[in-house]
Amino acid sequence: MNEYAALSRLIENLIRLGTVAEVDHGSLKDNRPPRLRVRSGELLTGWLPWVAFRAGADTEWDPPTVGEQVVLFSPSGQTAQGIALTGLFSQQHPANADRAGLHRRSYSDGAVVEYDSQSHTLMATLPDGGKVRLTAPGGVSILGDVDISGLVTVSNDVIAAGISLVKHPHGNVEPGSGQSGAPLK
Repeated sequence: MNEYAALSRLIENLIRLGTVAEVDHGSLKDNRPPRLRVRSGELLTGWLPWVAFRAGADTEWDPPTVGEQVVLFSPSGQTAQGIALTGLFSQQHPANADRAGLHRRSYSDGAVVEYDSQSHTLMATLPDGGKVRLTAPGGVSILGDVDISGLVTVSNDVIAAGISLVKHPHGNVEPGSGQSGAPLK
């Protein structure tokens, strides 16, 4: 190959568009980092790292999916040293919203979590069978009205306006089929 052809290939490989061809999620146990392979035209890269939002003291795990469009950056035109920048919308994977003020995350099982800064609304919608688990050893505080549709199960007690649901006494109690008075504080 002549020098011009080699130089042309290196320049062409500096920045390429492609799609994720394969994903290896790595192994925490074996300290093997996650990698992906990119297809760009006839080129299929070796295993390369992808750009994550955070990968330091704070980390975020959000692996790309096969078919996702990426930008492949290859220092000096060497694709073996490349990194993939994921997250380009495409016809195969279009945007999931189309206006400013909406941050939406859609999951492959149909779950959606979004914050709408125009209506000031945080929403999470889960698919059938979906569950929410919140673990907060220091407690949970909710300020504002709460509407619940469905069953509420409490393992210990409910205190409303200082009155225990489990241990509250009643005044004006009559034997027989009469009704008691309101709970005492």
